[in-house]
Amino acid sequence: MSDAVGYLMCAFLIGAGATVVMDIWAAARQWLLGIPPLNYALVGRWLAHLTRGRFCHDPIAASPPVRGERLIGWVAHYLIGIAFAAVLLAFWGLGWVHQPTLGPALIVGIGSVAAPFFLMQPAMGAGVAASRTPRPAAARFHSLVTHGIFGLGLYGAGRVTSWLDTLPWRSFW
Repeated sequence: MSDAVGYLMCAFLIGAGATVVMDIWAAARQWLLGIPPLNYALVGRWLAHLTRGRFCHDPIAASPPVRGERLIGWVAHYLIGIAFAAVLLAFWGLGWVHQPTLGPALIVGIGSVAAPFFLMQPAMGAGVAASRTPRPAAARFHSLVTHGIFGLGLYGAGRVTSWLDTLPWRSFW
């Protein structure tokens, strides 16, 4: 199997796995603390409006709904997770998958909070780093924790992917 295919397969497995971990955290946080998870339909709405030339909203919830926005948002959520796993592998290489370490996974996971802080939240009307929300400090804290959990998910999914490569029936790279 070529390096490119192995890279894409690992990015898919690790990114999707880490995103599942993040979603489990969101469900646990809602159950334990009563904090609702992100509404990915609004992410889908924002992305759909991008294709129509509209980048900024004030706020996104006030913009007209788009057919299929929930599906668009959830698919984007997982594709973004896979993209961040690809970033991890681009910097640390496929060798990281053979011996995953926590540091790089946390760097990418926590670093990924830059995307919502400086791109998505401002464009969706929440301001830079949630500055226009009712409780910006709390929103920032929860974002950082969630992206830290994503980093732990990258590490855990990397460990699982590494283990899968040891099975006798398949070698990913």
